[in-house]
Amino acid sequence: MKHLDIAEVARRSGVPASTLRFYEEKGLIASTGRRGLRRLFDPGVLERLALIALGRVAGFSLDEIAQMFAPDGRLRIERERLTAKAEELDQTIQRLVALRDGLRHAAACSAPSHMECPRFRRIVRLAGAGRLDPPAREISDTGGPAKSGPMPPARRRASGRSGAPDRSARPRPRSDPPRRDRGAPR
Repeated sequence: MKHLDIAEVARRSGVPASTLRFYEEKGLIASTGRRGLRRLFDPGVLERLALIALGRVAGFSLDEIAQMFAPDGRLRIERERLTAKAEELDQTIQRLVALRDGLRHAAACSAPSHMECPRFRRIVRLAGAGRLDPPAREISDTGGPAKSGPMPPARRRASGRSGAPDRSARPRPRSDPPRRDRGAPR
């Protein structure tokens, strides 16, 4: 059986090598060895990465996803957990639909000011009471919210959640030369 090196897994899965190393640290995937300095993976890792991606899209934390795999690597998803996540998504959808509808109403409302609109005031009251907030989640073992868990380095950069600036969004240099003396008029 041919093993895939980390660059090939990254290319075929679309998951950056830094995230693959992070997932390996977390125990979500396992390398089978090394070729020089490069990690090698069984081709089945591609399907496992797809399952991890599906779990992330559904809103499961990495810790929750890790629990969905048996020690032998087989999938063992508790159906009750899937049902609970589906119900959580239903609540989120209901909350977001109500918020969207309220915002659309406020945008088109003929009241002289938003605060004179009864519907907008109701949204403000709900927000003030915390009823528009997402449901509270447990705190993970890393100290962050359990919903998202620690984000892999490549995903943090892409989402802007790291402390470093996103290099892809960095403004391009201007074509005119910089001014040497900012105090002197041109």
